[in-house]
Amino acid sequence: MQPPPCRLYLVAPDPLPTGFPVLLRAALGAGDVAALRLATDEAAVIAAVRPVTVAHGVALILDGPPPLAVCAGCDGAHVRDVDEAAAARRTLGDLQLGVFCAGSRDAAMRAGEAGADYVSFGPATADAAADDAIQWWADLMELPVVAEGPITPTNCGVLVQARADFLAPAAFVWNHPDGPGAAVRALHAAIASEMK
Repeated sequence: MQPPPCRLYLVAPDPLPTGFPVLLRAALGAGDVAALRLATDEAAVIAAVRPVTVAHGVALILDGPPPLAVCAGCDGAHVRDVDEAAAARRTLGDLQLGVFCAGSRDAAMRAGEAGADYVSFGPATADAAADDAIQWWADLMELPVVAEGPITPTNCGVLVQARADFLAPAAFVWNHPDGPGAAVRALHAAIASEMK
């Protein structure tokens, strides 16, 4: 059975490099990207990035205080502790909530019960427990799963075949020698080859 589409979920570098909006435009202009996660607690940083994501129809997910995500017009927030998920859900209302679960199946189940819109496991391709959890979750659950970590075109195949809904590569996109646009195109090509 052919796996369903697998989309990119980019994670902005932290701290942001000078001129990041230019790099972001290059990445988002190179192909389909579902979301960008931005780690900050500063509204000014969000204000500089948000016009780029809006222009490309990409969800902006704040890796920061959920109240700031609401006030700054983000599309959602990402929390790194499942114990924060229920409070974040109440704060966010209808906005998206993502929860990082490392390689813990129990944490993912609790996140789903708390109202998460997606769970993420990682570091994918570098942690056997996280890789196994991605496959297990995709087999049993309907809630989307994000695989995040040191993902590249060379190693993403196993995650596509495991039916991760989203791939969240770390440094690969922003450190690519030919720029982030080339990185996004390379990842799309690798994903497409796995889905044939």
